[in-house]
Amino acid sequence: IVFQRLICMVLTVSLSVFLSFFQFGRTEVIDNTLNPDFVRKFVLDFFFEEKQNLRFDVYNVDTRSSNLSKHDFLGQMFCTLGEIIGSTGSRLERTLSGIPGKKCGTIIFTAEELSNCRDIATMQFCANKLDKKDFFGKSDPFLVFYRSNEDGTFTICHKTEVIKNNLNPVWQPFTIPVRALCNGDYDRTVKVDVYDWDRDGSHDFIGEFTTSYRELSRGQSQFNVYENPLSLQYLLGGGGCFFPGNPSQPTSLHYMSPYQMNAYAMALKAVGEIIQDYDSDKLFPAYGFGAKLPPDGKISHAFPLNSNTENPNCVGIEGVLEAYFQSLRTVQLYGPTNFAPVINQVARCAAEITDGSQYFVLLMITDGVISDMAQTKEAVVNAAALPMSIIIVGVGPAEFDAMEELDGDEVRVSSRGRLAERDIVQFVPFRDYIDRSGNQVLSMARLAKDVLAEIPDQLLSFMKSRGIEPRPPVPATSDSPSVSTTTTTAPAPNMHA
Repeated sequence: IVFQRLICMVLTVSLSVFLSFFQFGRTEVIDNTLNPDFVRKFVLDFFFEEKQNLRFDVYNVDTRSSNLSKHDFLGQMFCTLGEIIGSTGSRLERTLSGIPGKKCGTIIFTAEELSNCRDIATMQFCANKLDKKDFFGKSDPFLVFYRSNEDGTFTICHKTEVIKNNLNPVWQPFTIPVRALCNGDYDRTVKVDVYDWDRDGSHDFIGEFTTSYRELSRGQSQFNVYENPLSLQYLLGGGGCFFPGNPSQPTSLHYMSPYQMNAYAMALKAVGEIIQDYDSDKLFPAYGFGAKLPPDGKISHAFPLNSNTENPNCVGIEGVLEAYFQSLRTVQLYGPTNFAPVINQVARCAAEITDGSQYFVLLMITDGVISDMAQTKEAVVNAAALPMSIIIVGVGPAEFDAMEELDGDEVRVSSRGRLAERDIVQFVPFRDYIDRSGNQVLSMARLAKDVLAEIPDQLLSFMKSRGIEPRPPVPATSDSPSVSTTTTTAPAPNMHA
């Protein structure tokens, strides 16, 4: 009988916008299973305004060598950290690929923001009168610890060693950060499963019990006895993208070159590819403003780029780009540059959903000076009371001094004696981010980082002003085996998380 050692998964994280990966860490090796549940967690710094690329590789470990080329490659998956965090319940399931013509299986990720709790717990468990599972012996028990997530599911956080041939085992003491056990929430459910170890990986279930860190900590200097009765928290909603405006001429900012993207497309792609990770349906209403529309040449300051007035949604940022390029072939770009109509249009959508379940981000890309400043300031003041933010990217050589007035970093926007409730506008001129060497990828990364940096604080300011709290953890309940524990705690060192 040949027993294979499965599986060592390797996580690599890119620190470069050029997708140059370095190895960040590896999980433990799990023996003889095609459905591994890894214990080791990876702590990453999350930056909302950046595209943080990740690559996950899975290997079958054949030798003790640390050289991955010595092991069998089983598949890989690429995603961004934002995709994981932006998924429903911060849980992302994807198909592995990388071996042509072969199904490589699936991989599942969960993410949760870590608390500031720095405590460390040291615990020791023992059990009495466990069930006999082995035909020629007793049982080879071990414990598996799970912390509950905010959606009621459980994530493995620790495994004990195996005690061979013993129905009354005493496991070795172990130390675990409290935030790994319960994310610093002393009352969050902790589930413990008891298994009988089998060499072929088909471990026999003996029983389970549930507890909490608070209950465990009460057992200091005494036993706790358990009888065997045998997880950004606010969702970002869909926003909108708006464009002003001869695209056929190289002098036009809308010029559709076969060799590179124009400034409008670069700004849209830079910001949109990050924002879309937090939009559950990936549907984006996209509009143009400042154009004569066919067939009668009527001027519009809010027309759907896909020409569908009933459903202006585009699928993903690539769908928005496709609709943008198509609209350049069918409409005649025309001034003036009025902002108020599109701001008010998004504001009407935001006004319908103010319970904190959705937050709207309006991206406006313009090459002209605002023609309706008074109306725009009024629209911004009104929108500041709603769950929305506005990003304005100025492209081309125009003077954008008036735009700075809308970006209320220094002086809050006002209209007719009313101050905006919050600062919700971020304006940047794209020319300030263009890389001198002509590297478009670097230019886009710089732009996205700056224009999105204020969004998290703007979102939180709205939620706090309305007293909207993140959804609480979902309590989980379960049945339990006869296991005892002693617990000690100590302050943890000041570590970077």
